[in-house]
Amino acid sequence: MGTSLQPINLTTPGKDIETYLSSVHAIPILTKEQEQELTFKLYDEDDLDAARQLVIHHLRFVVHIARSYQGYGLPLADIIQEGNVGLMKAVDRFDPNKGVKVVSFAVHWIKAEIHEYILRNWRLVKIATTKAQRKLFFNLRSKKKSLGWLTKDEAEKIANDLNVEVKDVLHMENRLSSTDAAFDSPTSTNDDEEMMSPAQYLEDKRYDPEMIVSNEEVEKVNNENLMEALKLLDDRSKDILLRRYLADQKATLHELADEYGVSAERIRQIETGALKKLKTSMGEAA
Repeated sequence: MGTSLQPINLTTPGKDIETYLSSVHAIPILTKEQEQELTFKLYDEDDLDAARQLVIHHLRFVVHIARSYQGYGLPLADIIQEGNVGLMKAVDRFDPNKGVKVVSFAVHWIKAEIHEYILRNWRLVKIATTKAQRKLFFNLRSKKKSLGWLTKDEAEKIANDLNVEVKDVLHMENRLSSTDAAFDSPTSTNDDEEMMSPAQYLEDKRYDPEMIVSNEEVEKVNNENLMEALKLLDDRSKDILLRRYLADQKATLHELADEYGVSAERIRQIETGALKKLKTSMGEAA
C-alpha cells in the first residue's frame, strides 16, 4: 500500500497543476478489501497513516468533482485545494460500520467545501446567503435552456423543480447576470471620460457630528447604568462578571472555580444569574 505523492504547490498555475493532476491520476484506486482494511484501522486504532492513504487514494475523485465547478472563473487549483479539505474532513468522520464506500460518503463534504469557497470568492458582494439562494446559485445555469431571460413558465418550472419561490428564481437570475462595481475605483464612459466612483459621492454618516455626539451620550448613559446595576450584585457575582467580561485577561470558568472552590458549572450558574439581574436592572433604568 506504500503509494506516496510528493507535495505540490497547488496555488501555482500552469505546469505545477498539470503535474499534480498527472500524479493524482497515476495513483491506483483501492480495492474493496484494501479500503475496508484502511477504514477499520483508522476507526478502531486511530491509525493516521491509514487516514493518509485513504486521502491519497481518493484525490482523483476530488479532481473529478472540482472540474465541474470551473465555470465560475476561479482557479482549478484552488477549487481542488478546498475539495481536498472536504475529503480530509470526510475521512476523519467516516464510520466503516455504516456499510457505504468512502467516496459515497465524501461527496457531500467535498462539495460543501467547494461551495463555501466559491460563494466566498466568486463576487465581492455575496449573492447566496440563504439555503434557497445557494440551491439556485449552483443549479440555475444548468436548468436554463437558453442565454436569454427566463420566461414566466420557465421560471415556474425551475422553482417547482428546486422547491423554491418563483421570485427567488428571478432574483437570482438578475444577480447572476449583473457585474460588480468597485466602490473606490473610477469608471469610464463611452467617451473615455472618467466618472466619479461611488466612494466619491456616497455620504459617510459615520462622521456626522450629530450622530457622534448622540452615540457618545448613549454610551455614557449605558456605562452609568451598568455601574449602578453592578452595585446591586454580591461581591462574588460582581467579581465573576468583571473578570469574565471586563478584564483585559478574561478568566475561564475553571480558573474561577478553582479559586472559589466550587465546580465550573456552579460558576456558570452564578454568572447567568448575575447577568439576568443586570439586564433587569438596566432595563428598568432605560
